[in-house]
Amino acid sequence: MKLEIHFPWETTEKGQGFFVPCLDTHAVREQGLKAAIKMRLLDARAYPCIRGDLIGVWFFRLPHRTP
Repeated sequence: MKLEIHFPWETTEKGQGFFVPCLDTHAVREQGLKAAIKMRLLDARAYPCIRGDLIGVWFFRLPHRTP
């Protein structure tokens, strides 16, 4: 059984992020970054982590660069 995960990339601004709880962090990380690439977000990053006793993946966009 495969679950459909909605990644809120369209509302995530630069410097913001969101957490997706999961057990298979590698598969979710790959799926989330593919969704970001489809939206042409080349500044998207993802790190497997533990947040509030939950294992999952933290997705975020890099903040604006300052000169």
